[in-house]
Amino acid sequence: MEIFWQVLLLIFGFVILIKGADWLVEGASSVASNFKVSKQLIGLTIVAFGTGAPELAVSISSLASGNADMLLGNVLGSNIINILLLIGVAALISPIKINRSTISKELPLLLLTSIGLVFLFLDTLISGADENMITRSDGLICVLFFAVFLYYIIAMMRRNRNEKKVVEKPRWKLGKSCLFVVLGLAGVVAGSEFVVSSASFIASAIGISDRIIALTVVAFGTSLPELVTTITAARKHENELLVGNIIGSNIFNICIVLGLPVAIFGGIRPENFEMLDVIMMVGSAALLWFVARKGSPISKKEGALLLVVFALYYGYIVTNAVINMQV
Repeated sequence: MEIFWQVLLLIFGFVILIKGADWLVEGASSVASNFKVSKQLIGLTIVAFGTGAPELAVSISSLASGNADMLLGNVLGSNIINILLLIGVAALISPIKINRSTISKELPLLLLTSIGLVFLFLDTLISGADENMITRSDGLICVLFFAVFLYYIIAMMRRNRNEKKVVEKPRWKLGKSCLFVVLGLAGVVAGSEFVVSSASFIASAIGISDRIIALTVVAFGTSLPELVTTITAARKHENELLVGNIIGSNIFNICIVLGLPVAIFGGIRPENFEMLDVIMMVGSAALLWFVARKGSPISKKEGALLLVVFALYYGYIVTNAVINMQV
């Protein structure tokens, strides 16, 4: 009976978390529009960081409770889902045109950030440690890299300051926009508490490792705000907003969702993670760059390819989990 109530709490937590993220994004976007910020910058910053807030709240709660596997699975799973599932679904709805600046700058920056995480995984082993560990200094490196990313965005904003941009009319006035930002943040934090505690209980109760729960239930749930934003942007042919949201969210996940809690609470030792999960995250970023680099829009066939890779990976980890439960 206890597990039934935990499942209800898990669903309830996701509802609060997703609705909170929705209010947060809408409020933050309205604030940005009040200050006449371009759609591209909204996608890379306000929308990306807003939809990344559920991952950050879940990760801080996970690490505060000593659950390193939940934190890492949340980051890796969300980044894989953001590229393979979200871009794949969006491309099926409408071909995605990516501008040359994004192909030559933002996408390589995302790939560099993903590869950098691999080195943070391996540096302790290279130095002679017996196991993988992400140290506090690794977390600080992630946060510093995020500062570089913000500097890049500010520089880009300065370069484009004289360009004429079409900015959407604010949905609400500034005061109401700020109120929705506050309410959204409260919902995200409260919902994450329910998600982490319920998911951890369910994982131990039915014999599934925290790695699998984090890579599936938690990662899918916290990626729903990005999914809703992506589908909406694809239907409206807002390619800059769509791609900016994905790139910004993934960089935010690595640098802040992973780096900030580790920098605050100290190093983590993932117990049940395989290097395959990290390689898959890097491979997803590389695959996105590969299909985008030709300069033509990402087609429905290429979107289908991303979804096939997504299905193969998650099919593998779910099948492996079922086999391990039967052993």
